[in-house]
Amino acid sequence: MTLKIKSINEAIAGIVIFFAILPELGGQGWKANPELVEKLSKSRTDVNYYEEKVPTYILPELLVTLTGKEILKSSEWERYRRPEILELFTIHVYGRVPRTPYNLDFKVVNEDPRAIGGLATAKQVDITVTAHDKSLVIHLYLFVPNSLKKPAPVFLLICNRAPENIDPTRKNKSEFWPVEEAIARGYGMAAFYNADVDPDKYDGFKDGIHSILDVEPRKDDSWGTLAAWAWGASRCLDYLVTDKQIDKNRIAVVGHSRGGKTALWAGATDRRFSMVIANESGCGGSALARRRYGETIDIINKGFPHWFCLNYRKFNNNENSMPVDMHMLMALIAPRALYVAAADEDLWGDPKGSYLSLYHSLPVYRLYNKKITLEKDVPPLNKQVISGNVGFHIREGEHNLKLYDWNMFMDFADRVWK
Repeated sequence: MTLKIKSINEAIAGIVIFFAILPELGGQGWKANPELVEKLSKSRTDVNYYEEKVPTYILPELLVTLTGKEILKSSEWERYRRPEILELFTIHVYGRVPRTPYNLDFKVVNEDPRAIGGLATAKQVDITVTAHDKSLVIHLYLFVPNSLKKPAPVFLLICNRAPENIDPTRKNKSEFWPVEEAIARGYGMAAFYNADVDPDKYDGFKDGIHSILDVEPRKDDSWGTLAAWAWGASRCLDYLVTDKQIDKNRIAVVGHSRGGKTALWAGATDRRFSMVIANESGCGGSALARRRYGETIDIINKGFPHWFCLNYRKFNNNENSMPVDMHMLMALIAPRALYVAAADEDLWGDPKGSYLSLYHSLPVYRLYNKKITLEKDVPPLNKQVISGNVGFHIREGEHNLKLYDWNMFMDFADRVWK
């Protein structure tokens, strides 16, 4: 196959785009189950699940600015390219947070120093956001291990499932938020319910935090619900960094599915998160949009018109015109720790496209002298790969956040944080 370079900038960024142009190269790693591909293809004829039908594409250049400046050092990335990419995602994908002033108040409404049989201290913190005589309360649940003699590292989960999945009484226990297992390994666990910040429905942005902060008429780049949830994660972080039982330098934001999309954007916009974990976040999260595999921009915008800003709709069935792709979102997290996870049966979320996003973000990580050596092929099923401060796994099973995933996250944190 002849490799056609359209510009000198493409030549400069050749290492970034080469494998994106040839998505079929390699073949020793994970592959989708052919029987599952056939089954899913019959159930949704409008969705592509065949790897051989993934279109040829060229990713936007990661280390060349809009003015053509080649980025060679981390300082240049920080000064020139990172702000550009962050603004592109703000304008075209997630939307801009309004500048409305607000007041923030923290109140520990419940504390139990002998939770989980004396192994942890449990807290419920009400975070009240007030602006223009309107207020909203985010309920933050927190468990910190009592065994540590120093501040604890903490995982903050953006919960997009039913509230009983983060039951602070622990009468209802869920793999989605395995507090007991984390405490046993020396990690704190925090969580908030995303609907506390903004309801997950298309309501014209009349409820939730939008009803408080959206004082100006909405524009095409006004924030959507995913950006609102990410904003809520940062307000939880505002409290966590003040708690003396918590190591403010070791706080991870974690999300599954739509929560995973949110976690990536929260990590990109708030650099106080020292680790970002996106589990099966698919389109609009970890998966390369230009692959058009599984869920696409057109499908997600029609199914969830409130998640993104209006500008994102310009790329419905028009991914190649988008000035960004999701490897650039992951690059915004560098040099902090980043972990991406997928599931074997979750072809809707494009496991391969998620791994390729991580792989193509690595040139930015290498600017910080990180010796990362990920292979271009998706790792085999149930095999965790970690290099430097990035990691990935694809587990067997369906779309979900399981204890297996959490154990992989904690194994990763063991290496990065300890």
